[in-house]
Amino acid sequence: MTTIGISLEIPEPYGTGLRDRRASYGDPQAEFVPTHVTLLPPTEVDAEVLPEVEEHLEKVAGATAPFRMLLAGTGTFLPVSPVVFVQISRGLAECEALEAKVRDGVLERDLKFPYHPHVTVAHDLDEPHLEFAMADLADYQAEFDLDRLKLYEQCPDGTWQVLREFAFEDAEA
Repeated sequence: MTTIGISLEIPEPYGTGLRDRRASYGDPQAEFVPTHVTLLPPTEVDAEVLPEVEEHLEKVAGATAPFRMLLAGTGTFLPVSPVVFVQISRGLAECEALEAKVRDGVLERDLKFPYHPHVTVAHDLDEPHLEFAMADLADYQAEFDLDRLKLYEQCPDGTWQVLREFAFEDAEA
């Protein structure tokens, strides 16, 4: 078995900037987790199924057009979950549609919580640190184009490595 995840990686310089901020809040996951929007949370799969997963993702990406994303402001999942995130102000519908396509077929699974696209910047920290992160990034804004999704595998040390990228191709989507 191997643990995979599928996401939209936040491009530079925004990805590193938000990851550095996450580390500055004391979040140890900043060291292991690239800045991203999750399309499929960590999921255990049999390694023999990976070719089928890749074929599925090729089809999904091939039927998806590149899109513009705007990150603006912060939100939280408190009190349900100790998470602060940067909100997606533009590109939300595209993320929701893409997640539904990804989490189908060979990757169909139930989720613990309803899907809510976001960029985590603080997780499992105490309330003062979460409040600081929320206030610190309240005026944050970044706008960029997304043209691919990435398949990751979790390494034994907890880091994530890219197994493969899948470029969006459908200019008509």
